[in-house]
Amino acid sequence: MELPIFELPMVILPGELLPLHIFEERYKRMIGHCLDSAEPFGIVFRDEEGTAHRIGCTARVTEVLERFDDGRMNVVVTGEQPFRVLERFEEADYPAGEVEPIDLREALDEEDPEAADMARQAFSELVKRVSGGQSPEDLDLEAEDSYGIAARVELPVETKQALLEQRSEPERMRMLGNALQALVAAVARSSEIAERAKMN
Repeated sequence: MELPIFELPMVILPGELLPLHIFEERYKRMIGHCLDSAEPFGIVFRDEEGTAHRIGCTARVTEVLERFDDGRMNVVVTGEQPFRVLERFEEADYPAGEVEPIDLREALDEEDPEAADMARQAFSELVKRVSGGQSPEDLDLEAEDSYGIAARVELPVETKQALLEQRSEPERMRMLGNALQALVAAVARSSEIAERAKMN
């Protein structure tokens, strides 16, 4: 399928919400087209070295927060489906490419309850720590896959890209669990430093 392509220094995962400020002319045209046609576009991670990765994720505008007189927009988009870029080309109005959608259902056929439990427990622990010890009562994590959990927390962009490129759901859960445990440790260190500062 052919898809408008938006290269960004960020990654969106399936189910994740992402606010965007649209200001470049070509991207104003792209988002305008997607709004008019109710079609998605692709977000591809461009790293610090200027390399555009081959695995991206489709996104759809779910809310227009603000429109400016010069055509700029503040929008919220939702990640939908990973894809592989087969060919890139410059359309007259905006960048585009030929992409191959990646079917998420195939990866979900695999299961590793231990990896899934580790990721869910690490996420619950993170929520408790950042909310002052309150249990995450409204979280129904049992029904969530790795993308569903990852979409709820801000992860490093490299971690998100690695999750997007990983085709095995158990491997994604393991990667996610390790990343969340690292965040829990970082929050714990920050709390310890804050407590020491109070004592000093």
